[in-house]
Amino acid sequence: MRKAYPSDISREQFEVIRYWFDSARKVTHPRKYDLYDIFCAVLYVLKEGCRWRSLPHDLPKWENVYYHYQIWTEKDEEGRSILDKALEELVMSERIIKGREPEATMTIVDSKSVKNAFTAKEKGYDGGKKNLGSKIAYGSRHIGTA
Repeated sequence: MRKAYPSDISREQFEVIRYWFDSARKVTHPRKYDLYDIFCAVLYVLKEGCRWRSLPHDLPKWENVYYHYQIWTEKDEEGRSILDKALEELVMSERIIKGREPEATMTIVDSKSVKNAFTAKEKGYDGGKKNLGSKIAYGSRHIGTA
């Protein structure tokens, strides 16, 4: 039995999208690891931003997780991967369960003010913060959907 991590989804949630991963490759021998554990390990790396080799030891071996990640992120002719499609379906199903529209109807982007170098030729003014600097998109600190 492995430890539960904050990045994990429930087995019930995984069953909604399991078919995407079962169909990724033809299985020629019994799997050494449960696909649920491999998927949760991928989520762990994506959420924590750690190296593959830094996966906790109670998760499947990093080589196996990385192998599946490579397969699941291969783009199809539409430019979408199995992982993209599965995560989109999971989000849509969770939104429906919570009584919301399947797809987001609004996106909120909030950017922060960043101090400009004293040598910069152009300086902006953030009226909300009474700041002399520049308001730049790559400094965004929050993106949300409703």
